[in-house]
Amino acid sequence: MLRESGLACGASLENTVVLNDEGILNDGLRFPDEFLRHKVGDIVGDLALLGARIESHVIAERPSHQGNIALAREMAKASRRNPAGSPIVDTQQILQYLPHRYPMLLVDRVIDFESGDRIVGVKNVTINEPFFQGHFPGHPIMPGVLIIEAMAQVGGLLMMDSVDNSDDKVVYFMSLDNVKWRRPVRPGDQLVFEVTLVQFRGSVCKLRGEGFVNGQLVAEADLMARIMAR
Repeated sequence: MLRESGLACGASLENTVVLNDEGILNDGLRFPDEFLRHKVGDIVGDLALLGARIESHVIAERPSHQGNIALAREMAKASRRNPAGSPIVDTQQILQYLPHRYPMLLVDRVIDFESGDRIVGVKNVTINEPFFQGHFPGHPIMPGVLIIEAMAQVGGLLMMDSVDNSDDKVVYFMSLDNVKWRRPVRPGDQLVFEVTLVQFRGSVCKLRGEGFVNGQLVAEADLMARIMAR
């Protein structure tokens, strides 16, 4: 049936295990656990798409290529939310793109970037932040509006990469929708923001942002902004 559809042209009983309703058409299996070996090989091969050495214990029940690849994608997302290694854009470079300065510059580095698509930025939260003096004494919590401001600054970096003569431009945010704060952010936390470009028409841009601490979602929002001349 496959060959009649122009498929499996290179397959034969010498290189393929074929089953029908009655059992195996081949003379026999090479190994008693050949089906299990095949599935293990699929898992190892699909997770190798991450391009990194993985130290883990995988338990799989009826795995498929679709499920294996979905797992690999989730692992990749988790690694971005718990960053390690050198930044691709550091604070000195960020100062060249954003007009913000102390105490309102709320992005320390960029660790992942896909031009015109998505960006991952980091804000290290320390007890030295000036807002902790009043929010709140004895119980320091990062204000929710500043979490969203940091997210917006990461989004601004993504937008500025998409325009010419960015030195003469500034990003004004126009609206926020579906804003949710899931968990408090405290001194010592590392905020990791993943911002994705949803739509860019003319000078107006729609973004989707999420903030994580230790891989846990702490804030999310839909943002709209406009790029303007300074």
